[in-house]
Amino acid sequence: MSRKVVGLLGVVGLFLTLVLSINGTSSAATILKVGATPVPHAEILEVVKPLLAQEGVDLRIVEFTDYVQPNLALDAGDLDANYFQHIPYLEQFSADRKLNLTYSTKVHIEPMAVFAAKVKSLDKLKRGAKVAIPNDPTNGGRALLLLESAGLLTLAEGSGLTATPFDIVKNPRNLKIIELEAAQLPRSLPDVDAAVINGNYALEAGLSVLKDALFIETADSPYVNILAVRRGDQNPALAKLAEVLNGPEVKQFLLEKYQGAVVPAF
Repeated sequence: MSRKVVGLLGVVGLFLTLVLSINGTSSAATILKVGATPVPHAEILEVVKPLLAQEGVDLRIVEFTDYVQPNLALDAGDLDANYFQHIPYLEQFSADRKLNLTYSTKVHIEPMAVFAAKVKSLDKLKRGAKVAIPNDPTNGGRALLLLESAGLLTLAEGSGLTATPFDIVKNPRNLKIIELEAAQLPRSLPDVDAAVINGNYALEAGLSVLKDALFIETADSPYVNILAVRRGDQNPALAKLAEVLNGPEVKQFLLEKYQGAVVPAF
């Protein structure tokens, strides 16, 4: 083959690459890296992965086991989106770290619940019982509100979603509130009298919210899990991801797989 023909083919190849890139159809332009905690978020993303593939989007799921790194990675540009958190947590974390993050769609609610290994009902909790809650501000406040709803304590008026143990004004059983990392709470059950556990970590630990919980958060919770993105990101593939996350396939999967432990929010 002559050098002239080889050169011509090279020019044509470069031209086609540029056209594909401009049209947003190159393989690199359609890769989406989304951070998620394993259960249920990564499982849900696995459901939409083939749906996105039909739309020309290659979904890459990056699993995390904590609540800090996914937002830092998203803000740094290492991820295109993340799916692991509820709205109050995203807003508080972004404000504390000065991150320019928002969310594109609401997906589901994981009811927080009280679990115990030593007692079968909250009535059996003794005076001075140790009760573990998450140590991050929004989930800690959420747990305290749940304990208040269960009639175990009373919080100061107006303490709201960011309540802390210092906002407890009535504690008739003198419960000892122990703050732990959310992921550690299921493993703490043998060492405490009760623990307030996020739905995803309960599922991951094999706990059934419907069968094992002593008290469950109601379905009107403001803690909706969302798809978080960088503010102003106009990536069309993110819009496709948001669309399929609110689709009938996901709704059916949530209802059948989790049996009320994960509730659709759309």
